[in-house]
Amino acid sequence: MKRRVLVIDDETNIRRMMRLTLETDGYEVEDAPDGLKGLELFGDGSRFDAVVLDQKMAGMDGIETLRQMLRRAPDATVIMVTAFGSIELAVDAMKAGARDFLKKPLTPTLLRDALLAALSKRSSPRETPRAAAEVLPPPPIPAGSNEVWTVNGFFIRALPSEDVASSTDHRFLVRHAGRGPQGEVLVAINSSEITRIAKLSGRPLPPGRTFWQQQAERVLMNHMFRHAALPPGNRLTVERIDDDAVLLARKWDRT
Repeated sequence: MKRRVLVIDDETNIRRMMRLTLETDGYEVEDAPDGLKGLELFGDGSRFDAVVLDQKMAGMDGIETLRQMLRRAPDATVIMVTAFGSIELAVDAMKAGARDFLKKPLTPTLLRDALLAALSKRSSPRETPRAAAEVLPPPPIPAGSNEVWTVNGFFIRALPSEDVASSTDHRFLVRHAGRGPQGEVLVAINSSEITRIAKLSGRPLPPGRTFWQQQAERVLMNHMFRHAALPPGNRLTVERIDDDAVLLARKWDRT
C-alpha cells in the first residue's frame, strides 16, 4: 500500500508542483486550498502518513490548522511550509508539533528530502515509497546528546561537550536526510558577548550553561533554515544575541 500525503496550500501552482513531485516518487496525494478543507480531508488523521501544510493562508492559518490536526491525531507527521518565515516562526511551529519547517521558494528536491526525513522518524507497517530506498536512517544518538530536530530536510542533534562547565564551543551533528552533506558543526560563543550579557543581566552566565546552548541551537537552526546547507568550514559563531534574550538571562535558573 502506497503512503498517502495531504497537501494544503492556497496557491494552485504550488499545490500542483508538490502533487506532481510526490506522485512521481510513488506517494498517493490529496490536496486542499485552505485549512478548513484540509481539516475536512484530514478527518481523524488515519488516512494519511504525512501532511504538507502552508503557514500563511486566508482564514485559518497553518499554525491553527496544525494545532487542530494534532488534537485529532497527536502523532500526525506535519511539515510546515512558508514564504514569510523566520526562525522564530519555525521554532513556534516545532513547539506546536510540526516535524519540519520549509522555506519557500520550495524545490522538488527539498520537499522530497524533508518528507523522507520526517517519515523516517516514525514507524509504519505500510510500504515505503521507492525514493525512501535512497535514504539513510537517522544517525545513532550519541550518549548524553539532546533531542533531534529536522530543519529543511536535515537532522540536527546536539552533542555533549567534553567540558560542559567552561566550553565556549557547542557541537552538533548535522546530517542530510538523503545522501547529501553531513558533518559535525561547531557553534562558538563569542567571549565578549558572554561578558556583555553578564553585565546587562546582572548575573554571571558561564558559557556551558543551558542558556548558551539554546543560543547556539538558535544560530544553527537559523542558518539551516535560511540556507539548507552546512555552514562554511562547519563553523558558526554566536556574535550577538537579541536584547530580548537579556530578559531571559535575568530569569535563568542556576541549575
